[in-house]
Amino acid sequence: MIEEARPVAEIRMWGEADIFGIQSWREEEERGTMGKTSKLLGILILSLAIGLFTGTTFAGTAYQYGPDDEVGSLNEMTPASVVAAAKLVKKGKVYDLDPGRFRGMPLWPGHPPFEVMTFRTPLGVYNQKDQGWLMTKNDAHIGFISDFVIGTVHTGCHMDGLAHITTGMDNHWYNNFNQANDLGDWGPLKADAWTIPPVVTRGVLIDVAGYKGVRMLPAGYCITAADVKGAVAKQGTVLKPGDTVLIRTGQLSGWPDKEKMGKAAGCGMGLEATQWLLEGGKAILLGVDTAAFECDSPDPTNPHPVHQYMLIDNGVHIMEFPYLEDLAKDKVYEFMFVVLPLKIKGATGSMIRPIAVN
Repeated sequence: MIEEARPVAEIRMWGEADIFGIQSWREEEERGTMGKTSKLLGILILSLAIGLFTGTTFAGTAYQYGPDDEVGSLNEMTPASVVAAAKLVKKGKVYDLDPGRFRGMPLWPGHPPFEVMTFRTPLGVYNQKDQGWLMTKNDAHIGFISDFVIGTVHTGCHMDGLAHITTGMDNHWYNNFNQANDLGDWGPLKADAWTIPPVVTRGVLIDVAGYKGVRMLPAGYCITAADVKGAVAKQGTVLKPGDTVLIRTGQLSGWPDKEKMGKAAGCGMGLEATQWLLEGGKAILLGVDTAAFECDSPDPTNPHPVHQYMLIDNGVHIMEFPYLEDLAKDKVYEFMFVVLPLKIKGATGSMIRPIAVN
């Protein structure tokens, strides 16, 4: 079930600057001096203007938020929506939606391995004697251990930034930012992880595996709009504009056993189901408990149609590998959702530890 959506934010198409000449066209028409060709041209320009500024897929497009926007659909969060999300907390139970990270963990095959390396140790500092502040006046024998982490920000439970996926010969991403103008030697200069705001929204779980009566969906299965609608109806869940929607395939019921998880390899969201959640449900953030979010692409011309549709075309961030097993076990389908992405300049996403509170 979907609650009626909010009206799309007002677009100031007319006003300070009549950049499309529409006001002049109207005046000419009123004077009766407009020719047939002028009328046709005017109608064409008006149609293009309306299509350009209102979009054809989902309210959360670059054109709604302006040509310089780097935030996308998360612009829809407001103080009122945060207060409404907080009111969903009744029991105070916190669900940790991060399965964790460790050396040798399951990863999408295109990413580097995850490593935690010790950098300094108490013994090393003592032997090298390069930390003078510990060499004197230290009867307590204070030492320290420091480390560095090697791995992509797309390790484990993470959020894709809007610059993560590119398309076209110009390699552009959200809002037509592109490599020729907006990519530096240390990451994208536009729509990077630095621009992702803290997220506090109403959260909804859609348990597709539970709806279909399986522990996990089979390998390669593409979740359909009918699956999502059926699960929502079975749960008695109402989708509302501004939701974060988490979709359970059940793959992480096998975590961290790679062999068990492999039984659901390649399953995930299909394009039609994703469109239904964004265009019909007006969700502003989606997550799936798999490494790639979407199913193996059935489109022979595009290996990542859902990523393109969400990140590039609609500016909707993607979360992958959220742990949804506890929510599903307790049948908690509505909650306050909180996630604080790391604010890293030039990063194309962020490792996250989201929580659901009911």
